[in-house]
Amino acid sequence: MRLLVIGGCGLVGSLVVPVLARTHEVRVLDLKEPSTPVSGVDYHVGELHDVDLVASLSSEVDSLVFMAMGPLAGWGSPANARQHFDVAVSGLYLALTGAAKAGVRHVVYTSSMSVYPYEELTGMITFPDESVPPTATDFYGLAKRLGEEVCRTATDRWDGMDAVCLRLCFPAADDEWPRGDTPMKRAISTSGRDVAAAIEAALRHRGHGFDAYAISGDATGKTMSIEKARRELGWTPRDVT
Repeated sequence: MRLLVIGGCGLVGSLVVPVLARTHEVRVLDLKEPSTPVSGVDYHVGELHDVDLVASLSSEVDSLVFMAMGPLAGWGSPANARQHFDVAVSGLYLALTGAAKAGVRHVVYTSSMSVYPYEELTGMITFPDESVPPTATDFYGLAKRLGEEVCRTATDRWDGMDAVCLRLCFPAADDEWPRGDTPMKRAISTSGRDVAAAIEAALRHRGHGFDAYAISGDATGKTMSIEKARRELGWTPRDVT
Protein backbone atom coordinates (compact mmCIF):
# COMPACT_ATOMS: atom_id res chain seq x y z
CA MET A 1 0.00 0.00 0.00
CA ARG A 2 0.90 3.66 -0.23
CA LEU A 3 0.85 5.13 3.28
CA LEU A 4 1.09 8.65 4.69
CA VAL A 5 2.36 8.43 8.27
CA ILE A 6 1.86 11.63 10.26
CA GLY A 7 4.16 11.81 13.26
CA GLY A 8 6.39 9.07 11.89
CA CYS A 9 9.55 10.40 13.55
CA GLY A 10 8.27 10.11 17.13
CA LEU A 11 8.33 7.29 19.66
CA VAL A 12 5.82 5.00 17.99
CA GLY A 13 6.95 6.01 14.51
CA SER A 14 10.53 5.03 15.22
CA LEU A 15 9.28 1.56 16.16
CA VAL A 16 6.90 0.90 13.28
CA VAL A 17 8.03 2.91 10.23
CA PRO A 18 11.03 0.63 9.58
CA VAL A 19 8.66 -2.36 9.64
CA LEU A 20 5.99 -0.74 7.45
CA ALA A 21 8.64 0.34 4.92
CA ARG A 22 9.55 -3.29 4.22
CA THR A 23 6.27 -3.95 2.44
CA HIS A 24 4.67 -0.55 1.79
CA GLU A 25 5.49 2.74 0.07
CA VAL A 26 5.76 5.11 3.02
CA ARG A 27 5.65 8.91 3.18
CA VAL A 28 6.21 10.60 6.53
CA LEU A 29 5.08 14.05 7.63
CA ASP A 30 6.58 15.35 10.86
CA LEU A 31 7.65 18.62 12.46
CA LYS A 32 11.22 17.36 12.60
CA GLU A 33 13.72 15.40 10.54
CA PRO A 34 14.17 11.72 11.48
CA SER A 35 17.08 11.00 13.81
CA THR A 36 17.75 7.80 11.87
CA PRO A 37 16.17 7.89 8.39
CA VAL A 38 14.76 4.64 7.08
CA SER A 39 15.91 3.72 3.60
CA GLY A 40 13.22 4.18 0.98
CA VAL A 41 10.95 6.35 3.14
CA ASP A 42 9.92 9.72 1.70
CA TYR A 43 10.27 12.25 4.55
CA HIS A 44 8.62 15.68 4.65
CA VAL A 45 8.95 18.34 7.34
CA GLY A 46 5.78 20.35 7.86
CA GLU A 47 2.63 21.10 9.85
CA LEU A 48 -0.19 18.58 10.17
CA HIS A 49 -2.59 21.58 10.39
CA ASP A 50 -1.70 22.49 6.79
CA VAL A 51 -4.69 21.04 4.93
CA ASP A 52 -3.23 21.69 1.48
CA LEU A 53 0.10 20.09 2.38
CA VAL A 54 -1.59 17.00 3.79
CA ALA A 55 -3.83 16.81 0.71
CA SER A 56 -0.78 17.00 -1.55
CA LEU A 57 1.08 14.28 0.35
CA SER A 58 -2.09 12.15 0.38
CA SER A 59 -2.20 11.91 -3.41
CA GLU A 60 -2.78 8.26 -4.39
CA VAL A 61 -2.42 7.19 -0.73
CA ASP A 62 -4.31 4.09 0.45
CA SER A 63 -4.30 4.91 4.16
CA LEU A 64 -3.41 7.67 6.58
CA VAL A 65 -1.61 6.45 9.71
CA PHE A 66 -1.86 9.15 12.37
CA MET A 67 0.51 8.76 15.32
CA ALA A 68 1.35 12.37 16.14
CA MET A 69 1.04 13.51 19.77
CA GLY A 70 2.06 16.42 21.94
CA PRO A 71 5.55 16.64 23.46
CA LEU A 72 6.78 14.96 26.64
CA ALA A 73 8.63 18.07 27.83
CA GLY A 74 6.62 19.95 30.44
CA TRP A 75 4.21 17.03 30.81
CA GLY A 76 0.91 18.13 32.33
CA SER A 77 1.63 21.86 32.39
CA PRO A 78 -1.06 24.12 30.91
CA ALA A 79 1.09 24.79 27.85
CA ASN A 80 1.81 21.09 27.38
CA ALA A 81 -1.85 20.13 27.77
CA ARG A 82 -2.77 22.71 25.15
CA GLN A 83 -0.28 21.18 22.71
CA HIS A 84 -1.71 17.69 23.20
CA PHE A 85 -5.25 18.89 22.53
CA ASP A 86 -4.02 20.87 19.54
CA VAL A 87 -2.54 17.74 17.96
CA ALA A 88 -5.26 15.24 18.91
CA VAL A 89 -8.26 17.42 18.08
CA SER A 90 -7.69 20.33 15.67
CA GLY A 91 -4.55 18.76 14.18
CA LEU A 92 -6.20 15.40 13.56
CA TYR A 93 -9.36 17.06 12.23
CA LEU A 94 -7.44 19.18 9.73
CA ALA A 95 -5.18 16.28 8.71
CA LEU A 96 -8.23 14.12 8.04
CA THR A 97 -9.76 16.98 6.07
CA GLY A 98 -6.66 17.15 3.86
CA ALA A 99 -6.50 13.40 3.39
CA ALA A 100 -10.21 13.16 2.56
CA LYS A 101 -9.80 16.02 0.08
CA ALA A 102 -7.28 13.83 -1.75
CA GLY A 103 -9.64 10.86 -1.73
CA VAL A 104 -8.23 8.87 1.20
CA ARG A 105 -10.93 6.81 2.88
CA HIS A 106 -9.01 4.86 5.49
CA VAL A 107 -7.22 6.01 8.65
CA VAL A 108 -5.39 4.20 11.43
CA TYR A 109 -5.22 6.30 14.61
CA THR A 110 -2.83 5.37 17.41
CA SER A 111 -4.94 6.05 20.46
CA SER A 112 -4.14 4.87 24.00
CA MET A 113 -5.60 2.80 26.81
CA SER A 114 -5.29 6.06 28.76
CA VAL A 115 -8.79 6.81 27.44
CA TYR A 116 -9.82 4.88 30.56
CA PRO A 117 -8.99 6.30 34.01
CA TYR A 118 -7.01 4.18 36.40
CA GLU A 119 -5.67 4.29 39.93
CA GLU A 120 -2.53 2.30 40.65
CA LEU A 121 -3.29 1.95 44.34
CA THR A 122 -2.37 -1.74 44.43
CA GLY A 123 -0.05 -1.77 41.44
CA MET A 124 -2.48 -3.81 39.31
CA ILE A 125 -5.91 -3.01 37.90
CA THR A 126 -8.31 -4.46 35.37
CA PHE A 127 -9.25 -2.35 32.35
CA PRO A 128 -12.75 -2.49 30.87
CA ASP A 129 -13.18 -3.91 27.38
CA GLU A 130 -14.13 -1.88 24.31
CA SER A 131 -17.87 -2.12 25.02
CA VAL A 132 -17.41 0.39 27.87
CA PRO A 133 -17.27 4.06 26.73
CA PRO A 134 -14.00 5.83 27.64
CA THR A 135 -14.26 8.20 30.60
CA ALA A 136 -10.73 9.53 31.28
CA THR A 137 -10.64 13.14 32.50
CA ASP A 138 -6.89 13.81 32.70
CA PHE A 139 -5.45 15.94 29.88
CA TYR A 140 -3.76 13.09 27.99
CA GLY A 141 -6.57 10.56 28.28
CA LEU A 142 -9.14 13.18 27.36
CA ALA A 143 -7.10 14.32 24.35
CA LYS A 144 -6.97 10.73 23.08
CA ARG A 145 -10.70 10.29 23.77
CA LEU A 146 -11.48 13.40 21.72
CA GLY A 147 -9.16 12.18 18.96
CA GLU A 148 -11.23 9.03 18.72
CA GLU A 149 -14.37 11.15 18.43
CA VAL A 150 -12.76 13.13 15.61
CA CYS A 151 -12.17 9.81 13.83
CA ARG A 152 -15.74 8.69 14.49
CA THR A 153 -17.04 11.97 13.08
CA ALA A 154 -14.89 11.52 9.97
CA THR A 155 -16.64 8.24 9.21
CA ASP A 156 -19.97 10.08 9.42
CA ARG A 157 -18.81 13.02 7.35
CA TRP A 158 -17.13 11.26 4.40
CA ASP A 159 -18.85 8.38 2.63
CA GLY A 160 -16.82 5.19 2.74
CA MET A 161 -14.38 6.47 5.39
CA ASP A 162 -13.01 3.83 7.78
CA ALA A 163 -11.23 4.77 11.01
CA VAL A 164 -9.47 2.12 13.07
CA CYS A 165 -8.37 3.32 16.51
CA LEU A 166 -5.69 1.26 18.22
CA ARG A 167 -5.51 1.80 21.98
CA LEU A 168 -1.81 1.18 22.51
CA CYS A 169 -0.25 0.23 25.84
CA PHE A 170 3.28 1.43 26.64
CA PRO A 171 4.94 0.65 23.28
CA ALA A 172 8.59 -0.32 23.72
CA ALA A 173 11.51 -1.16 21.47
CA ASP A 174 11.88 -4.91 21.16
CA ASP A 175 15.14 -4.94 23.11
CA GLU A 176 13.61 -2.84 25.92
CA TRP A 177 10.34 -4.77 26.26
CA PRO A 178 8.52 -5.13 28.63
CA ARG A 179 8.71 -1.51 29.74
CA GLY A 180 7.22 0.18 32.77
CA ASP A 181 8.00 1.27 36.31
CA THR A 182 4.99 -0.49 37.88
CA PRO A 183 3.66 -4.08 37.68
CA MET A 184 0.59 -2.85 35.79
CA LYS A 185 2.60 -1.03 33.12
CA ARG A 186 4.87 -4.01 32.56
CA ALA A 187 1.88 -6.34 32.38
CA ILE A 188 0.31 -4.49 29.45
CA SER A 189 3.47 -3.18 27.73
CA THR A 190 3.59 -3.99 24.01
CA SER A 191 6.69 -4.71 21.95
CA GLY A 192 7.47 -2.64 18.89
CA ARG A 193 7.04 -5.55 16.51
CA ASP A 194 3.62 -6.32 17.98
CA VAL A 195 2.55 -2.67 17.60
CA ALA A 196 3.69 -2.80 13.97
CA ALA A 197 1.74 -6.02 13.44
CA ALA A 198 -1.38 -4.40 14.91
CA ILE A 199 -1.05 -1.47 12.50
CA GLU A 200 -0.62 -3.94 9.62
CA ALA A 201 -3.81 -5.70 10.71
CA ALA A 202 -5.64 -2.36 10.96
CA LEU A 203 -4.55 -1.43 7.43
CA ARG A 204 -6.34 -4.53 6.15
CA HIS A 205 -9.50 -3.83 8.19
CA ARG A 206 -11.79 -2.03 5.75
CA GLY A 207 -15.46 -1.49 5.17
CA HIS A 208 -16.40 -1.33 8.87
CA GLY A 209 -16.57 2.42 9.57
CA PHE A 210 -15.33 3.42 13.04
CA ASP A 211 -13.98 0.97 15.59
CA ALA A 212 -11.49 0.82 18.48
CA TYR A 213 -9.29 -2.01 19.72
CA ALA A 214 -7.18 -2.69 22.81
CA ILE A 215 -3.61 -3.54 21.78
CA SER A 216 -1.56 -5.04 24.60
CA GLY A 217 1.09 -7.61 25.37
CA ASP A 218 -1.24 -9.03 28.03
CA ALA A 219 -2.29 -12.09 26.03
CA THR A 220 -3.68 -13.80 29.12
CA GLY A 221 -6.26 -11.06 29.65
CA LYS A 222 -5.50 -10.75 33.35
CA THR A 223 -5.36 -6.95 33.16
CA MET A 224 -6.81 -6.21 29.75
CA SER A 225 -8.85 -8.15 27.20
CA ILE A 226 -7.53 -8.22 23.63
CA GLU A 227 -10.21 -10.64 22.48
CA LYS A 228 -11.83 -8.13 20.13
CA ALA A 229 -8.53 -7.51 18.31
CA ARG A 230 -8.01 -11.26 18.02
CA ARG A 231 -11.50 -11.82 16.67
CA GLU A 232 -11.89 -8.89 14.29
CA LEU A 233 -8.34 -7.92 13.31
CA GLY A 234 -6.77 -11.35 13.48
CA TRP A 235 -4.07 -9.86 15.73
CA THR A 236 -2.48 -11.39 18.79
CA PRO A 237 0.84 -10.44 20.41
CA ARG A 238 3.85 -12.66 19.84
CA ASP A 239 5.72 -11.10 22.77
CA VAL A 240 3.52 -11.77 25.79
CA THR A 241 3.84 -10.82 29.45
